[in-house]
Amino acid sequence: MSLTSAYQHKLAEKLTILNDRGQGVLIRMYNIKKTCSDPKSKPPFLLEKSMESCLKYINKKFPNIDVRNSTQHLGPVHREKAEIIRFLTNYYQSFVDVMEFRDHVYELLNTIDACQCHFDINLNFDFTRSYLDLIVTYTSVILLLSRIEDRRLLIGMYNCAHEMLHGHGDPSFPRLGQMVLEYDHPLKKLTEEFGPHTKAVSGALLSLYFLFVRRNQGAEQWRSAQLLSLISSPPAMINPANSDTMACEYLSVEVMERWIIIGFLLCHGCLNSNSQCQKLWKLCLEGSLYITLIREDVLQVHKVTEDLFSSLKGYSKRVADIKESKEHAITNSGQFHCQRRQFLRTAVKELETVLNDEPGLLGPKALFAFMALSFIRDEVTWLVRHTENVTKTKTPEDYADSIAELLFLLEEIRALVRRHIKVIQQYHLQYLARFDVLVLSDIIQNLTVCPEEESVIMSSFVSTLSSLNLKQVDNEEKFDFSGLRLDWFRLQAYTSVAKAPLHLHENPDLAKVMNLIIFHSQMLDSVEKMLVETSDLSTFCFHLRTFEKMFATTLEEPTMLRYTIAFPLICAHFVHCIHEMCPEEYPHLKNHGLHHCNSFLEELAKQTSNCVLEICAEQRNLNEQLLPKHCATTISKAKNRKSMKQRQAPRKGEPERDKPGAESHRKNRSLVTNMDKLHLNLTELALAMNHVHSFSVFEHTIFPSEYLSSHLESRLNRAIVSLAGYNATTQEILRPSELLAGVKAYTSFIQSLAQFLGTDASRIVRNALLQQTQPLDSCGEQTVTTLYTNWYLESLLRQASSGTIVLSPAMQAFISLPRDGEQNFSAEEFSDISEMRALAEILGPYGMKFLSENLMWHVTSQIVELKKLVVENMDILVQIRSNFTKPELMASLLPQLTGAENVLKRMTIIGVILSFRAMAQEGLQEVTLSVFELACAAGVSCDIDPALVAAIANLKADNSSPEEEYKVACLLLIFLAVSLPLLATDPSSFFSIEKDGYNNNIHCLTKAIIQVSAALFTLYNKNIETHLKEFLVVASVSLLQLGQETDKLKTRNRESISLLMRLVVEESPFLTLDMLESCFPYVLLRNAYREVSRAFYLNRLPASSH
Repeated sequence: MSLTSAYQHKLAEKLTILNDRGQGVLIRMYNIKKTCSDPKSKPPFLLEKSMESCLKYINKKFPNIDVRNSTQHLGPVHREKAEIIRFLTNYYQSFVDVMEFRDHVYELLNTIDACQCHFDINLNFDFTRSYLDLIVTYTSVILLLSRIEDRRLLIGMYNCAHEMLHGHGDPSFPRLGQMVLEYDHPLKKLTEEFGPHTKAVSGALLSLYFLFVRRNQGAEQWRSAQLLSLISSPPAMINPANSDTMACEYLSVEVMERWIIIGFLLCHGCLNSNSQCQKLWKLCLEGSLYITLIREDVLQVHKVTEDLFSSLKGYSKRVADIKESKEHAITNSGQFHCQRRQFLRTAVKELETVLNDEPGLLGPKALFAFMALSFIRDEVTWLVRHTENVTKTKTPEDYADSIAELLFLLEEIRALVRRHIKVIQQYHLQYLARFDVLVLSDIIQNLTVCPEEESVIMSSFVSTLSSLNLKQVDNEEKFDFSGLRLDWFRLQAYTSVAKAPLHLHENPDLAKVMNLIIFHSQMLDSVEKMLVETSDLSTFCFHLRTFEKMFATTLEEPTMLRYTIAFPLICAHFVHCIHEMCPEEYPHLKNHGLHHCNSFLEELAKQTSNCVLEICAEQRNLNEQLLPKHCATTISKAKNRKSMKQRQAPRKGEPERDKPGAESHRKNRSLVTNMDKLHLNLTELALAMNHVHSFSVFEHTIFPSEYLSSHLESRLNRAIVSLAGYNATTQEILRPSELLAGVKAYTSFIQSLAQFLGTDASRIVRNALLQQTQPLDSCGEQTVTTLYTNWYLESLLRQASSGTIVLSPAMQAFISLPRDGEQNFSAEEFSDISEMRALAEILGPYGMKFLSENLMWHVTSQIVELKKLVVENMDILVQIRSNFTKPELMASLLPQLTGAENVLKRMTIIGVILSFRAMAQEGLQEVTLSVFELACAAGVSCDIDPALVAAIANLKADNSSPEEEYKVACLLLIFLAVSLPLLATDPSSFFSIEKDGYNNNIHCLTKAIIQVSAALFTLYNKNIETHLKEFLVVASVSLLQLGQETDKLKTRNRESISLLMRLVVEESPFLTLDMLESCFPYVLLRNAYREVSRAFYLNRLPASSH
């Protein structure tokens, strides 16, 4: 074939287009195979029972299906022909694409044979690589086609429906059907077809021999050669890393294995005639048990080759070679690759450290970075496909080592290259413009023969390179050398045909300098493509079970935890799987990438937050040892030390309590405590979570720190609730002050980790504590606000209402009365000033508002009942209000009142609740005024309680007018005033000077009377002072009439009850002592105080004498 026709055939262009097209067709075949193998995604027609007979008929008669005379067999197809056409068109056209691709491939292969092209990976790298890639891609397409079990049904059913709809079959069907039949046994047919191409294929493969042998060296040979080491020869550290075949240095071994295995499988004739082909083939068979066709679809090398060669005559020796190689691979390949992975861990780590320290070395040593990436990628992909497929092995440990460190190093090298791309560009631009172009010019001038077409191409190389200058890098101009690289590809094709005037193999210097120029040009405009070519690990997208297992294994090794971030980073590679010919895959691949990235980061964040919270718990335990309650024993021992010595020696069996800080004393540093292990794990996990600020996965930007923040916030919320120790059964809960100390221990430790974890610790703490001030947190779980609100209402206030707990104004706390088996806690430990302040600090203004609202609900429920009692006694109360100064009439009216004790009891309950609320508000006032000055209004008391007014206003009265409601409020005060004397009969109504209150909490009545009346008359817009004066008058008259009572039982605690009048005036901002003096002489109060005091001290005398 003449040179002119070689130009016209455009071999380089066709190889480029067909390789890309072939990848698309291959992915479509893979997608059809995957879709049809899954019942969920399989075409519905293939699963319907009504179609079973049709499918059997089509499968049996394929491809000669008589549609017109087979209506009885194809009736269901006829009914759904339009739907079948719509659903199966893409499938059918994909099979047509395979047929057309096959036609173009064979046309091109025949043209290449006719041109007698010379292939040498070391010289015409792009030409040879494209040729071998095309053969492997085509073979993979055919093998995958033969693995689609429903291929006949899909093609046959579509054609039947097409003929029924249009009156004739699809024009492509006869050839397509015949092709499908021919490739039922694909390898047999392929070997027949590739027989004429044996010379070209074997020549291309033989050029790989020395490269493949060199790249298949073991770890010891790599170590001896100090592979990838920049510091092995310090004087040569800044020398450019060059090679005669730059692209071969980072060419994937997996790709070469695929070329060799498939190439010799198709063109096996040369194995018996050429010893070097045989050596190369055997070396390749000893390296791997499986090679990848596409994604997770593999070729079981030895089985497939043995099955084919066993059916051929004269191949018994080759079958023996296969068995021997298989045994060698099973025995040695696992350990061989395990040792290489071990070497790469240390070598690449050293390389990354040096380049990170001196990024300027990325200029001359860029090749080392891409070699390292390629070597790691080869080892990882080998391990993945063999771990997935090798189920039984005598040395499972060779397949079980952690891959995380290698993945991490791969990501580190990629990040380094991206970060310092300007350094790489500046160096290689100068290399191209000041060295490469000069060398190329000299070589071109020394060529003995240079045809016009080749001369034009080479002149364009020189002019392109000569125009480069450093300002282009500084100005961040976009470089594009794709035209130069395509021209070099063309030149390789022109100079590799037999009759070319200029042969590339006769001018190796031209090939060497051009290969160098191509690499340098890629460093200017295709660094990202180079990274994908050398380090793409999107294969994990199709080996997800192995990927997850590797991640889980890494999490189990504490020393590997820092490398776990590599797994979510690898998910960013999945985007490289997509191909424009198969857009329907995109959503699935995107879901896989995002789902696994999320799950990995979620697990890492979970592990990190667990570790942080465990350390927090330890810190809280240490902090808990410093609480004041624990020093009582120490103080007691110190105080009584001398007396203890005099009395008796301490018991031998009594354990000695360690003092706080004892845990820090170590006799041996090698002893590892639980805290040491937790800190080590946290250090490793923090390095992982804080390794990258953000990265992208399928156009989504991922922030690892946000995952950690979310988990920490959620865990901190749960931890704070668990710290409270609430037990609904036993009604036990931690004291607010102790909970506050624990929360402070947690938050202070988390805030100390802010920079370490790379998260906004203040925001985490702030959000968690803010959520705890709400009834429910963001997950819908109960918070400490709800727990403490429920506990104070159900435990403390309920028992205060029943009289087992008393409010002591002297102690400003509720105190427990000494009664057996009625409560399991000491009320003063939960209600004194310090506890109320701690409660306010934990719950905050929002939480205290929630507590207040719940308290008000209980108050209003009591007010509703009080109103009912007033309504029941309405007529009598009206008469009493008019005649309270008439003793004779009052004597007859008072016995007619019903529920007077109930009124006093309910009003006392209201007083207890309002007193507790006032204490809580005081605690909030202390906290807000000292900590949050801007919130000075929070917790400040008012003369009229707005919350109580709002709560009463929300009560809906049935069919009652405002006038009637006002009347009920007035009569309620009258009811209370005339009922006060009844309290004197209760033995618990004695005023305790020590507590400054009564044992039945009736001193709380005063707060209830004043606040409820103020709220009611504010609501009805009436004068509060006037009505309280009326209450004072009626109550005074009632108590004065009690002085005339002769029954001692009814006047048992008359003096104590009289003191309530003084308490009412002290409680109210609307009343004064002068008002009281006008209706209840102060001398009576003075006498009452004297009598109460005398009785109190008389009761204590016997105990003192005893």
